[in-house]
Amino acid sequence: MNQPYILVLYYSHSGSVSAMAEQLARGVERITGIEARLRTVPSVSTDTSASKADIPESGPLYCEEDDLRNCAGLLLGSPVRFGNMAAALKYFLDGTSNLWLTGELVNKPAAVFTSSSSLHGGQESTLLSMMLPLLHHGMVLAGLPYTEAELMNTSTGGTPYGVSHFAGKDGTTTLSHDETALCQAQGKRIAQLALKLLD
Repeated sequence: MNQPYILVLYYSHSGSVSAMAEQLARGVERITGIEARLRTVPSVSTDTSASKADIPESGPLYCEEDDLRNCAGLLLGSPVRFGNMAAALKYFLDGTSNLWLTGELVNKPAAVFTSSSSLHGGQESTLLSMMLPLLHHGMVLAGLPYTEAELMNTSTGGTPYGVSHFAGKDGTTTLSHDETALCQAQGKRIAQLALKLLD
């Protein structure tokens, strides 16, 4: 039998969300008996059609429906776009009706993460927007509890709704110590919950 995995599914434009995804995956893989599977989605053109080749030039592969169907849990990430998730991620999620009709994501744990160029650029509303389709899929949402000390200490990103990152105006600010710790804590929490829910 294949080892269960947490799908770390994200869209990244400047690399900040990608860096977060890698730290979330590290947190997942701190738990024995489960692994992380990194996947991304292609950009979309102005007419909302997929605009990329089937295989990306670098980085993780594009997510397939089976990656989502067979996951034990989900970590979903997007940059902030006017207080909402990026169009590329929404385009992908809008195509998951088959999984909704069959209930294949019901009772699987999920969490969300985001990055913005300004400190108050809509991180929390973006996290909430990403939760909505997951609730429709019947997933079990888990945020970050305040037992994670960094949540109270951070002066950059981090919310109880899900981990976040303040990337700065030019998008080049690297993850802070607190943001890194919170990413790993969120990955670890979803992995632990997934294993409990698999029992």
